[in-house]
Amino acid sequence: MAADQGIRIADDGVAEVSMTDARANLTPLLRDVRYGGRPGAFTERGARSAYVVPPDFYERAIRDRAIIDELHRRTQDPGVGDAYDEEQSRIIRGAIHAAALAVDS
Repeated sequence: MAADQGIRIADDGVAEVSMTDARANLTPLLRDVRYGGRPGAFTERGARSAYVVPPDFYERAIRDRAIIDELHRRTQDPGVGDAYDEEQSRIIRGAIHAAALAVDS
């Protein structure tokens, strides 16, 4: 992709296009996302306003989110008839916390 097309590659590897240039650059941006494997972003006044990601990235993110939600659910107090293990819940909470700290640092 040429810089004169209005698409630039940011320092973090995301292909960015401004909303002003989006219509003229939609096809090249989508091709870069699909074949280049990098996410794309639309920007407004220099700030990212929306992302475009390859299907496998999106599907993996949805699955990962479902796993995290299920882990959170398993750490909460039980409802009627649910099996609940306080030690297992403590371990899961600790693992989620440690992972969040690692990602955020």
